[in-house]
Amino acid sequence: MCGRFGFFELSHFIEQLRQLELPFDEAPGFGYRQSWNITPGNAVVTLFGDHGRYRLGMTRWGLIPHWSKEMLKNRPINARAESLAVKPFFRHMLNRRHGIVPASGFYEWKPAGEKGKEPWYIRRRDDRPMGLAALWDEWQPPGPPSPPLRTCTIVTTGANREMKPVHDRMPVILEEEEWAAWLDSSNRDATRLLDPADEKVLDLWPVSTRVNNPRNDDPHCIERVAESTS
Repeated sequence: MCGRFGFFELSHFIEQLRQLELPFDEAPGFGYRQSWNITPGNAVVTLFGDHGRYRLGMTRWGLIPHWSKEMLKNRPINARAESLAVKPFFRHMLNRRHGIVPASGFYEWKPAGEKGKEPWYIRRRDDRPMGLAALWDEWQPPGPPSPPLRTCTIVTTGANREMKPVHDRMPVILEEEEWAAWLDSSNRDATRLLDPADEKVLDLWPVSTRVNNPRNDDPHCIERVAESTS
């Protein structure tokens, strides 16, 4: 799964979009800030695709489907790629509402014997921002008229060989040449893109447990520490 990540490279991500010739508009109220410790429920940068047009905006991380009658207590932050087409919670967004959530890297927790779990930070080896496959929806809160709430979930898949010692799942990290194909929600072959990252794409290392506290949000969160030997 992917339950925590960081994004602090918006200018680099925008440059990637320009290089890929993916012109975009900024959604009203776009309000990015650097973060090294993004937690579920936070607003996250999201690139939306709409029939060849792209928009950069914000969503809340944790999905509320449009058909929900109330604010859900359990809002899925992840959706398994293997079951998107059959799970009622997600299938209405497949081939309808695709997005990309940019990330500088993500965290996962590795079992560490008596010490419990040890946090690791995972990033691209080429140090470019990741494009995580996501689904999004728009939910209208009940009661007096109010703006709709956009929420998202990050798609996950089985871990590649590099990730397996840390965790058996990982977010779908789309290669740059796959971004346009995933954002084209009419692309019936888009699910073929939802596979583990190639070998030698990622770099990963242990970090301190200070990332466990959401109030800690600074570059120290991703600093390498010695791996536990217990």
